[in-house]
Order: sequence, then structure tokens, then C-alpha cells
Amino acid sequence: MSFKPSSVFPCNPSTARGVSTKLDATKGKIAYANGRTVIIRDLNDAALTTAYAGHVQNTTVARISPSGYYCASADVTGTVRVWDTVGEDRSLKGEYKVISGRVNDLEWDGESKRIIAVGDGRDKFGHAFMMDTGTSTGEISGHSKTINAVAIRHQRPFRAATAADDALIVFHTGTPYKYEKTIKTHTKFVQDVRYAPSGDLFASVGSDSKIFLYDGKTGDTAAEVTDAPHKGSIMACAWSPDSKALVTSSADCTVKLWDIEARKATTTWTVGSGVDNQQVGNAWSGESDIVSLSMTGDLNVFDPRIGDKPARVLQAPQKAVTAAAGPIASDTFLVGTADGRVLSYSTAANASTTLSGAGHSTLVSGIAASGDTLCSVGFDDHVREIAPGAKEYSAAGMATTTQPKGVAIATDGTVFVAEIGGVEAVRSNQRVAEVKTKYAPSAVAATGSVVAVGAEDSKVRLHEWDGKALKETAVLEGNKGVVSALSFSPDGKFLAAGDSMGRIVLFDAAERKMITGRWSYHSARINSIAWTADSKHCASGSLDTHVYVWSVAKQLKNIAIKNAGPGGVNAVVWVGGDDKTGRLASAGADGCVHMWEVTFHA
Repeated sequence: MSFKPSSVFPCNPSTARGVSTKLDATKGKIAYANGRTVIIRDLNDAALTTAYAGHVQNTTVARISPSGYYCASADVTGTVRVWDTVGEDRSLKGEYKVISGRVNDLEWDGESKRIIAVGDGRDKFGHAFMMDTGTSTGEISGHSKTINAVAIRHQRPFRAATAADDALIVFHTGTPYKYEKTIKTHTKFVQDVRYAPSGDLFASVGSDSKIFLYDGKTGDTAAEVTDAPHKGSIMACAWSPDSKALVTSSADCTVKLWDIEARKATTTWTVGSGVDNQQVGNAWSGESDIVSLSMTGDLNVFDPRIGDKPARVLQAPQKAVTAAAGPIASDTFLVGTADGRVLSYSTAANASTTLSGAGHSTLVSGIAASGDTLCSVGFDDHVREIAPGAKEYSAAGMATTTQPKGVAIATDGTVFVAEIGGVEAVRSNQRVAEVKTKYAPSAVAATGSVVAVGAEDSKVRLHEWDGKALKETAVLEGNKGVVSALSFSPDGKFLAAGDSMGRIVLFDAAERKMITGRWSYHSARINSIAWTADSKHCASGSLDTHVYVWSVAKQLKNIAIKNAGPGGVNAVVWVGGDDKTGRLASAGADGCVHMWEVTFHA
């Protein structure tokens, strides 16, 4: 047995209200940060994504060098890592501690040799350094509060502009970079500053809803753009490749395209309304793709030549993936996230879509699928049915008695919810049965009319469902910790039980006895178990970041996919395949879905 990585479905950028999120764009791709992961995403094919997980703290910004060979990314501790974008190993060029706090933005010079990083430090708010040695190339000074953005002129003579919460823009000459003058145009926080590719102008935008243009060489104020102003804070701006147009994104939920020579707004796109649709970041990729970021993490792709609405909306998780189920169809599966969303993934379209309708308000703790019956449970103490086709929720949902730990579906469509203190049976959003237990349920699985309930006492109890009540029929023992994951094989013959100690016990469901307890290569809690369609292999995902694929016929053989998910693997799902090969999806703390091609027989 063997495996190889196939593709990555990326997470979307993390956002915070009132904070500008920096995006970078180059040659049809955009770069951004989420958690400890840096994403370089292809706008036309999500499967061509690069996910970099070299940081040990949450990342804040990433920018690709003008040469395209390197990416510089920074985190909340003031550390900048410069790494290779060419090749699969993402080799590290250098790691530098540049300031004592969060880095809000960084920028490359036109020669891909020097970097300026700015943010919130105790002794200084910015640092200019060489990308290969980390040696200083000047001083970034003149601000009294956190710097939000930096821009560098890519042509000689080099110039740099920084924008901060003190409502000031500081103009620097270089290299080495040194203070030249302070520009007082804005009256509130300056959120973004960007140089035009030509180097003739740079622009600034701020919380005062104003846009200013400046001479790229001298820093003199050239003009204020006053036509059709935004009605809210402007969080980001980006230039077109020909330097003739500027795009701005605002908290008033609009994106505006400006003709710089005429100083006029040529197009206004309204994304929606409310906090969720506030625009907090943008980038201009290629000749026509304008990308603007919503508070929800949605990446709205606009084409100035087409219509008054986004040409595409790229949806993906912003938070950790906590549950998964599938396949719903030959190429479709569902994932749930820590912020309450459920998304449908299509491997054929290489895309993901957030389910519409009344979803969960907090962490999704379980998703189950059986035929046309789909449902999810969450820490908002609700079970919610998903409409066939996996595009939307079918109803408002039903409140559970206590917090759900897991969910499973029997052959007759009855939904079983394992909760603190009991198990509920639900059908059509109506409670049809409830069992109070002396033990604390921690996981649930179902096949046919048999329902298995894992517990915190390390035991698995089998029940028979007659359509009206659950009757306990057997107790299975062999696990050494809290039973954290349960899964029946599709043919109903086997039951795999994973526990908090990293051990998986394989049971014969019909004979009600242990087959093996030697699947114990994981070193931390088992979060998910998934079977192949032929019931010959199962995969497990664990908090230890690894995925293992096990064989029923050859129980001592396994495939170890090490470091499959930075921060831990919370869900595994098989999506298609046959008796020789399989496609496995794994997801977890990084919010990305990683696809693997698994070969069962050489």
C-alpha cells in the first residue's frame, strides 16, 4: 500500500471587524494568511493551491516577491519567514525577528532583495532588512502608533510609504531607507497605502472614507478623489497592472473602481448588506480579476468588463474543520467548521460552497449521511436536516436536550444523536425516542437497525432499533480511553472504535467480538474513522496530525500519512475509488481539505 498527495482545497483568509486584511496577487494567484497557514491560491483552479505551514504562531500577512521565486510571511510575534515557492519542499531562505509584536503588513522592493515589515512593536513599529541575511537596510520611523500598511516604489530611486493609526503617512527615501517627511491628509486611521506599478503615484485610504493620491518620487499630495465617495471606512486599495485604475473596498459593503486620470468612479459593486458583507481587503490579479474580501471570508472575484455583480464567489472555511461526511455523490462530500458553517465540496469542480439557510451558530460537532438523509449537529444544541443535493438546510432544525457529541443515521432514516447523558432518536425534526444513560455517551454509529454508542467509560454498547425504542443488546470492550470515534463498515460486518489514547479496536459486529486491538500507531485522540466502499480498508485521523489507512485482510499492514494536517486531523472521508485505489480527503485545524491518492495493491 502507498499514497501520494493529490491536491489541497484551501481555507479562506481570516478576518477581524475593523481590521484591514492584506491580500497579495500575482499571475492569476492570490496569497493570504489564515491561522498558522499561508495560502497561495490559484483563482481558476483551487486544486493548484500551495499551503505553507512553517510558522509556529498565527500568521498575519504574506507577499510574493516580484521575481515570483520567494514568499515572505509574518506572524503575530513579529517573525518573518522567507521561503521558496518553487518546488514541493518549500525550503526556508531565512527567518527573522523584526519587531516585538504583530506584523500587519510587509512589502518587497522591485529587486526582490529587500523587505520592509511594519506592525505593532514595543520599541519600533517597522523594520527594513535584506531578505537573505536579515541585515538592516535603513530605519522606519516617524509614527507614534501601530503601522497598518507599507508600500515600496519598485523603480529606482526607491521610496517607501507607511500608514498608521496615528492618521499619518510617513514618506521614506532609500536605500538605505530613512525618514523624509510626514504627510497629514487623513483625519482617522489610515488603513492601506499602495504604490502604482509604474511608480509614478501611490494611493492611501482610511477610516475617514477618503482616497488620496501622491507623487511617487517626492511624496507630494497630488489629489483627493472625491467623486461618489464611500459611505464607510475604506479598508483596502489595489492598482491595476497598467496603473490607470484603482480599486477600493469599504466597510459600506461596496467595491469601487476608479479611473485615476479622470478621478472618477467608473464602476460600483454592492456585495450585500450587514456586517458579514463588509469588505476588508482586496487585490488585483492579472489583467481583469479584482478580488475583494468579505468579513465572512468569501473572496468576491470581479471582472470590470462583466456586470455589476461578482463574476465568482470563492467560499471556503475560515476556521478549523471539525466534522465531515460523505460521499454524498460520487464526487461530493460535506464538512462542518468551528464557526458553525457546513460546506459542500465537489472534487469534479474543485470548489466548495457554503450551505444556505438557517445553519449552526457555533461549532459543528457531527455530520451524518445515509441515502437522501443528511443532517448535522452542533454545540448550539441543535440537530439540523440538510436538503438532498447538499446545497441548503431543509428546515430550521430541532433543539436537543443537551449538547450533542455525535450523530448517525439508521437505514429507515432515523437520526440518532449522542448527547451528554443520553441518546435521542429524531425523525423529520421530531423527537421519536429518548434513552437516558448511566454512562456518558461520546460517539455514535449506525448500520441497518443496529446503533452503536461509544462512551467515556471506554466501552461500546450495541442497540437494536425497532422504530420505536432502542434496546441494548451487547457491550464491547477493548478500548483503553474515551471512545472518540465510531464507524461501521458499509456492509455492516465490522465496527471500528477509536479512543482518546490513539488506539483503534476492530470488532466483528455480528459476532460481537474483538478482531484486533493492535491498530495503535496514533499517539493522540482518534477524531475520525472512515471506511472504503468495499469495506476492506478504513482510514483514521488523529489529533497527532497523522492519517493511517488500515487493511482488514492484512491487519499488520498500514499506510502512514505523516503530518497530514497541521494542528490535528479532525475528519477523514473517502471520495470515490475502487478495490485498487482510493481518494481520501482529510481536514482539520488548518481549515484546508487535503486530498490523497491511495494505492491498496502495488
